[in-house]
Amino acid sequence: MWRFVLVLLFSGTVMADELTLERLFASPDLAGASLRQAKVSPDGARVTFLRGKAENKDRYDLWEYNITDNKTRLLVDSDLLQPVQIELSDEEKARRERQRLAGLSGIIEYDWSDDGRSLLFPLGGDLFVYHLGVAADKAVTQLTDSDAFDTDARFSPKGNHVSFIRNQNIYVVSVDDGGERQLTFDGKGPIKNGMAEFVAQEEMDRDTGYWWSPDEQHIAFLRVDESPVSITKRYEINANNIEVIEQRYPYTGEANVTLRLGRIELKSGDIHWIDTGKETDIYIPRVKWLPDSQAVAYLRQSRNQQHLEMIKVDLAGESTSLFTEQSDTWINLHHDWRFLDDGGFIWASELKGFKHLYHVVPGQKPLKAITAGDWMVDAIVGISYDQSKVYFTGTYDSPLEKQLYVQDLDTQTPDKPKKITQAAGFHEITMDDKATVYIDTRSDNDQPPQTSLHRADGERITWLNENALNKNHPYYPYLQAHRPNEFGTLKAEDGQTLYYRMIKPAGFSQDKQYPVFFYTYGGPGAQLVNKAWPRRLFEQYMAQQGFIVFVLDNRGMARRGVKFEAPLYKQMGSVELDDQLVGVDYLKSLDYVDADRIGIFGWSYGGYMALRALTQAPDEFAIGVSVAPVSDFRLYDTHYTERYMSTPQLNAEGYEKTAIYGDTANLKDGRLLLIHGMADDNVLFTNATTVMSKFQDHGILFESMVYPGAKHGISGEQAQYHVYKTIYDFFERKLTGVD
Repeated sequence: MWRFVLVLLFSGTVMADELTLERLFASPDLAGASLRQAKVSPDGARVTFLRGKAENKDRYDLWEYNITDNKTRLLVDSDLLQPVQIELSDEEKARRERQRLAGLSGIIEYDWSDDGRSLLFPLGGDLFVYHLGVAADKAVTQLTDSDAFDTDARFSPKGNHVSFIRNQNIYVVSVDDGGERQLTFDGKGPIKNGMAEFVAQEEMDRDTGYWWSPDEQHIAFLRVDESPVSITKRYEINANNIEVIEQRYPYTGEANVTLRLGRIELKSGDIHWIDTGKETDIYIPRVKWLPDSQAVAYLRQSRNQQHLEMIKVDLAGESTSLFTEQSDTWINLHHDWRFLDDGGFIWASELKGFKHLYHVVPGQKPLKAITAGDWMVDAIVGISYDQSKVYFTGTYDSPLEKQLYVQDLDTQTPDKPKKITQAAGFHEITMDDKATVYIDTRSDNDQPPQTSLHRADGERITWLNENALNKNHPYYPYLQAHRPNEFGTLKAEDGQTLYYRMIKPAGFSQDKQYPVFFYTYGGPGAQLVNKAWPRRLFEQYMAQQGFIVFVLDNRGMARRGVKFEAPLYKQMGSVELDDQLVGVDYLKSLDYVDADRIGIFGWSYGGYMALRALTQAPDEFAIGVSVAPVSDFRLYDTHYTERYMSTPQLNAEGYEKTAIYGDTANLKDGRLLLIHGMADDNVLFTNATTVMSKFQDHGILFESMVYPGAKHGISGEQAQYHVYKTIYDFFERKLTGVD
């Protein structure tokens, strides 16, 4: 907070422009210039990143910061290569929706060659290579040019090839001569080679289906057969037409895809299939080559997600089980496993209640703890093999922050990591392969993301994007009206600590009573109460319009350990609402809160929570806005839902209680605004229409707003503006007496 005060004191007179809804979603972004996908080059000479255009914050170009000459410059202007926005393929639209990239254009991803001499980026379905050290007019080479849409492209480990997916098959192209080879041939219809299936992209944080060996001689890949998954006819209602989409959607309790794990010999093109066991109803969430390229390892996850096994397969096809985990609830997936020279590996586990790092040597017990204590590791960001150190982010200082720490692999004090970052807030860290430097993107509730380059010990080398809140910053005119976050704690019924944050309205007075904008998510895997710059400034807008903003993280949400997450097992929507009602009770105890004017808002799982609150606790909330909600988890996918609820066949009572339908008669007239995208392929529009029908059957009046052609995120500047204008209008009419 001190930094924010200093900005006000030393920046001269701060303008007091009104923060409008139009400005929230216009360009340039109020958070200031943002750097996406910042990466240190393999040779450590530069940092590359994607930056939105000043006139269009959602269209990205490729930039670099050169460490040698301390200069930041534009490398590739996406408009020069492709000045006209092209129509994406359906597969690419779906992939971008899964990766939360819908609505972005230009260069949205890129890859470094291992020698640090070239950059690869896809644009408009074709692949381009940017060669460093070459005259600007000759620096860019178009590598592919076809009518198909080439995706998931990357350099091979030694930079001799570029691999990619075209028409559901794996291809490679020579960087030297542009010669192209097709490696798989049966990809079509329900067969997809080297591609991530729907639940892998949406729920496992895996958006690829193939992996190069370090020696560049082999490619491991998954062959996905979607045939067992039933076809759902999904109606995408657009502004001027209706498309019937036959989507293979794996509803909870029903069939998943079947998977085959294979290995392609690059020289011969031969495919060797790997035996993954007799049980085929499994998941393969992770695949990784061992450093010597003589074996590939994969994680084999049971359908109920209570059993996870790491298996190594050598080039002769011999399998060895390296590690097994078991849980009575579920096992959270992660990317934190690294193979070491001693034949062992680093593995992250929640076996003692919090996610921590362990040094595992197959056949040796007990596991050697690298970190320990009542806090958790977020992710490994780097390993210095020379110094036997592991760098990671975590919650050692506070679960409301994310800081960078380092620990010796052979430490005797796993409960005492060394802290590297010092400033309070959230630090998103990207480290180079040798763990010598790192990129730190830091923010807090009052400071939008700043990006800097540091040595491994924390010393700052330079700002990549200081993003100072000075008179040149887009948010500068609105600083005087900016409202601070206040943090506090409450107790759940089992005694666990619940964190909340509150933003008091402009012109706050203890002698007045205010309506409440009660913002919730509630579901697992997310955290809303933290010390990070918000994804959008709608909370600030609502506070400046006279609302108290209140956010509480209930049991089941992320970054608090197994004990905090597990209570929702087989009963989603129960403890979450119980905890949110603890927040309501607290608000009603405050003299400056109008207990009759508390409105709840949520999106996705938060939309589900808003519906649940209005139907199960109708006297506690005056109104609610539910965006893209699940109304019945029997309509959601296998991997996500079964992780927390088991299957409808094994937990029929739990699913029945979790569904909104049984309580729809409790909704009071005029209390609900229901919003949904009419082409949502994640939380299907059926969730909205089914619950709408139930409310209508009971004769209950409610409001709705639907968006033709919109997916789950209802993306796009104009659509986002309209969504939030609609939300604000409902709160204003219902809670300020205008209606």
